[in-house]
Amino acid sequence: MGELTINKDKILQALSTVEEPDLKKDLVSLGMIKDIEVGIDQVSFTVVLTTPACPLKELIRKRCTDAIHQFFGNQVQVTVNLTADVTSTRAGGAMIPGVKNVIAVSSGKGGVGKSTVTANLAVALHKAGAKVGIIDADISGPSMPVMFGAEDMQPAITQIDGKNMINPIQQFGIKIISIGFLTPAESAIVWRGPMASQALRQFFGDTNWGELDYLLIDLPPGTSDIHLTLVQTVPVTGAIIVTTPQKVALADAIKGVQMFRQPQINVPVLGVVENMAYFTPAELPENKYYLFGSGGGQQLADKFDVPLLGQIPIVQSIREAGDAGKPAFLNDEPVAQAAFRQVAEALAQQVAIRNANVAQTKRVEIKL
Repeated sequence: MGELTINKDKILQALSTVEEPDLKKDLVSLGMIKDIEVGIDQVSFTVVLTTPACPLKELIRKRCTDAIHQFFGNQVQVTVNLTADVTSTRAGGAMIPGVKNVIAVSSGKGGVGKSTVTANLAVALHKAGAKVGIIDADISGPSMPVMFGAEDMQPAITQIDGKNMINPIQQFGIKIISIGFLTPAESAIVWRGPMASQALRQFFGDTNWGELDYLLIDLPPGTSDIHLTLVQTVPVTGAIIVTTPQKVALADAIKGVQMFRQPQINVPVLGVVENMAYFTPAELPENKYYLFGSGGGQQLADKFDVPLLGQIPIVQSIREAGDAGKPAFLNDEPVAQAAFRQVAEALAQQVAIRNANVAQTKRVEIKL
């Protein structure tokens, strides 16, 4: 096999035998191969992944190298460069033109750690190389200012094309907007539904988001006006549901999944995150104690035929980090980092699969 002349067409021919593991099509027909360079017994090219948080990047690199060796012989030196261009089905739209994917983070009930999951997911995606923003849509109980140590920050206003635009707060590489930045921390905010909905619309339409790969929406618990406003304001790429293993949390989470799946809303559910899945003491990192029962997240995922994106353990440092104003993923805490990295990679994977296989989510046109 080694006497074949190496040229770009033959390299493409070799790489057309390599399947993208998630999208189940070959890399060449997916347009993922770029910048092929050929030397004497040397080949280099770039594979453009669908997300920088791709959990299968090393598998893809190995498959590409193996394909070239199989075609041209093992003496060829292969350099596979990996880059990423996050996929999107959103046509941008006038409201948030630079945002590729809007991800709703939802829970059936309060107290399941949805905001903690949102904050750490955002940081894990950012650390993988993605551009990430958060809208804190929990109008009556905003958590993001505290979790990102930004309670005293106030967004600046910039004029863009004659319109006043809010600049999101940037902290740890994440762009964040929250009602908590715009009102005094001590004052209780009692908002009627229409006022809260108007605030959320402004977070989209009057905020200078720039270019983002993922904009995570930290929703209030349950199903409310805010959820309807979200799906009526922008096309949502997909939703993830955060639950704990308890029966009562799962019963409420089922309602959350069903809301997104209503025919008139029709937002794809990308998967389930089981938070507080088990307790691992710092001094016994191998031990798992299932304080709230086990298997609940998997049952919910199986019931609706969606993936379980990951299980987040109860680790004291995760809670302490949120209270201290720095998401746990940023601390050198292997258990927390591994758990949130897995969820971030699984989410990015599901977004890429969804964008390859499902048409753009339409904005909901319902008058309620």
